[in-house]
Amino acid sequence: MKKKDTIAVTPEERIIPTEYSDVMSKSFVDYAMSVIIARALPDVRDGLKPVQRRVLYDMHELGIKYDSAYRKSARIVGDTMGKYHPHGDSSIYDALVVLTQDFKKGMPLVDGHGNFGNIEGDGAAAMRYTEARLAKISQVGLLADLDKNVVDFIPNFDENEKEPSVLPSRFPNLLVNGSEGIAVGMATNIAPHNLGEVIDATKAYMRNPDITTEELMSIMPGPDFPTGGIIVNKSELLNIYETGVGKIKIRGKVEIEKAKGGKTNVVVTEIPYTMIGANIGKFLSDVAALAETKKTNDIVDISNQSSKDGIRIVFELRKDADADTFVNMLYKKTRLEDTFGVNMLAIVDGRPETLGVKSIIAEHVKFQFEIATRKYTNLLAKEREKEEIQSGLIRAVNVIDLIIEILRGSKDRNMAKACLTDGNIEGIKFKSKESKVMATQLNFTERQANAILDMRLYRLIGLEINALINDHEDTLANIARYEDILDNRDIMADTIISDMEELKSEFGRERRTVIEDAEEIVYEEKKAEVVDLYFLMDRFGYARTIDPATYERNKETVDSENRYVFLVKSDGRVCIFTDTGVMHTVKVKDVPAGKLRDKGVPIDNISNYNSVNERFLCVVSKDEIKYKRFVFVTEQSMVKITDGSEFDAGKLTIAATKLNDGDRLVSVKVLEDEKNIVLRTNDGVFLRFAIDEIPEKKKAAVGVRGMKLNKGDLVEEVYYTHNAGENTIEYNGKPFDLHAKVKPLHRDSKGIKIRG
Repeated sequence: MKKKDTIAVTPEERIIPTEYSDVMSKSFVDYAMSVIIARALPDVRDGLKPVQRRVLYDMHELGIKYDSAYRKSARIVGDTMGKYHPHGDSSIYDALVVLTQDFKKGMPLVDGHGNFGNIEGDGAAAMRYTEARLAKISQVGLLADLDKNVVDFIPNFDENEKEPSVLPSRFPNLLVNGSEGIAVGMATNIAPHNLGEVIDATKAYMRNPDITTEELMSIMPGPDFPTGGIIVNKSELLNIYETGVGKIKIRGKVEIEKAKGGKTNVVVTEIPYTMIGANIGKFLSDVAALAETKKTNDIVDISNQSSKDGIRIVFELRKDADADTFVNMLYKKTRLEDTFGVNMLAIVDGRPETLGVKSIIAEHVKFQFEIATRKYTNLLAKEREKEEIQSGLIRAVNVIDLIIEILRGSKDRNMAKACLTDGNIEGIKFKSKESKVMATQLNFTERQANAILDMRLYRLIGLEINALINDHEDTLANIARYEDILDNRDIMADTIISDMEELKSEFGRERRTVIEDAEEIVYEEKKAEVVDLYFLMDRFGYARTIDPATYERNKETVDSENRYVFLVKSDGRVCIFTDTGVMHTVKVKDVPAGKLRDKGVPIDNISNYNSVNERFLCVVSKDEIKYKRFVFVTEQSMVKITDGSEFDAGKLTIAATKLNDGDRLVSVKVLEDEKNIVLRTNDGVFLRFAIDEIPEKKKAAVGVRGMKLNKGDLVEEVYYTHNAGENTIEYNGKPFDLHAKVKPLHRDSKGIKIRG
């Protein structure tokens, strides 16, 4: 047996040389376009992202109509993921949840039953607990004509199912419900609008395609947020709506109420759209912070009385408070006045495009004419088919005796059908020559012949014949109407407008958001009174401030329990030197004022200091720092003195000294009247020398060697002494007199090893 010839392939021939940057560039572009088109951005025609469209279509296919029973969200999510959207259940459920939330959507497209989250940011319950069904507007406004071949159907991800490429939306959903999404290198953020106003603006464009954006805005003046609020930059909206890009300023709505005891309540009844979710909690904490930092002393109590019926956040003010000034402070210092960044980016003809309002309406109208043309072309074809059958049955009733004779004389259905369509009488037995002649003149169409052969005898009843004639007249009227719609664009436009009018009549509501040109909020912050405070910090790094009177009454206790105690100004700062060679600055106003027994807060929480990676060595008031001199000592025995003016900088963190690789500071000391410095190493080597031998250096300098170290030894502790007086420390658990046991030497000496 002859073996087949084989072709040897060398390793070099298997490798296709490709420029790496070209492959990466193409792959990234492909990925980006996939995210942009198939995930993140809405289609301008139906205003939906793919996942939203698939959820609604799946509910439609499952028969979960607005007037049917709710179905478990988990069933909807699972079915959608299995058939249309294989990107994980969380993304599908998140999309379903948003479609139910009336505080996010101008017109919710899904009717949810159960906990689907709330305006304050609480998340929805798990999908196994919630239920949903289509909202009526989705069913009649987005999905109603899917059975009329008005949009293209495309294969799903595994080509086992078909899904619509777009839903036949009867209203500009992109404007009504808005959209937000982040793609690769681009994002969309479109505000929701009022359904009735959007439909009226669309009608105006259809009647006059040359209408200007300004004229459209006389009908649809701006966004209508579900949360209400006040848009305060009305004059800027025209440019935003023409370009599709800009910033809308929104304020919450505030009411001032009189309370008991002569007090005043400031009540927030509507919030900016951007505040929904966790930002309500952030707003409350920001106001509380204003009170804690003494930016305002007007607040007696804060209560969030919001419910499913609406927002109600109450600030109870003291009797003599100026409510108007307090409201201005809320607008200026919190997110009660916020900015909505507009970027009207959507998919147009398969590509992302930034659109103005007129362009969005124009694209929707273009789409409406496309689906109307397909709808009425399909309906016309069905009516013509129906008319053909009806006219055939009516003719058949008039010659019913002949047809019965043909049927009785035929051997099979095909013989009878051939006679009805072509007058072929071969093989058929007739009772009379007259019937035979009449049979040759029959010319029913094939569809009519099948209908006659399938006709039941009850159709010969007089009333049934009359009903057939009436149906035929209705069919002829429908054909004439559909032909008029297809032949006359104005009539088609009127039909589209009529459909939108029905939606407006059933689902329209009053505008919630006020639009005006409001004056800029003016709020002059009162300067806090500058007072003296004592800064306290214990050995664990917990800091607080107390007033001088409390300190004076408890001086001994405070000094014994805290490592650092010094006087500061309430508008001053505190400097923290650490072993990493940096200096952190803390504002005194950020340090909580406490009572004598309060613990304070970790210094980590109010500064850039990190207790995990660094250790504080010296804490001083910045008010005094420029008048001081500092001694720096490192593990590798580098020493220097630096003038405090070097550290009088405005930054929160600066480099206080330069360190050699692997070196750390052991001591930073404010130099007072100390005369000598004593360095002690890990191995118990001591060196005492005069501080005057340490040179003064800039903060960017490393310093000079203070002590010659043995190999592997490091400076562990630093002491400062006077020429006279008590200089006793504890060493190895015993009192140790530095003056008596450590004789003075000079800087850069070897030192003396002391066993203890």
